[in-house]
Amino acid sequence: MSDAEEPTLVPADPLATGGRIVVGVDDSTDAETALRWALREAVLRKATVEVVHAWPLPMSALPFGATLVVPADEAELDEAARQHLDGLVDAALAELPGDKPDVIRTAVPGDAVMTLLDVSADADLLVVGSHGRTGLRKLLLGSTASNVVQHAACPVVVIRLPKD
Repeated sequence: MSDAEEPTLVPADPLATGGRIVVGVDDSTDAETALRWALREAVLRKATVEVVHAWPLPMSALPFGATLVVPADEAELDEAARQHLDGLVDAALAELPGDKPDVIRTAVPGDAVMTLLDVSADADLLVVGSHGRTGLRKLLLGSTASNVVQHAACPVVVIRLPKD
């Protein structure tokens, strides 16, 4: 192609099938809802779902904003995280009528935002639940959903339950 030629842009086909949907889960109802949505979407797209649970290492706050990693049995924490993940996925799959998508289960230590961004770097879609935090709670606790929406390399769906 010469310098004078413009590249041809081909839009993504929204009806394409296959691919991989990444969904982030924690121990919230919002995450369970996001997981169920992602599984139903995967059936429609004939896609694989990678369910990701990032678990933090125990830390202790020190003065002046410093933190200290608390000694812990990482193998025990990892096993508990995997059991929690298996329970969530198995329950959601049991609720799903008809065909079930292929599911990859990923439980890793680390920050939820960074883990989801890394795992979804080559995904077709990233799905997360939103706790709906605003104001001071959002400032203090952060927002995984807001951060992945701003930085993900793929489209992001944020599932938010209405307030009761």
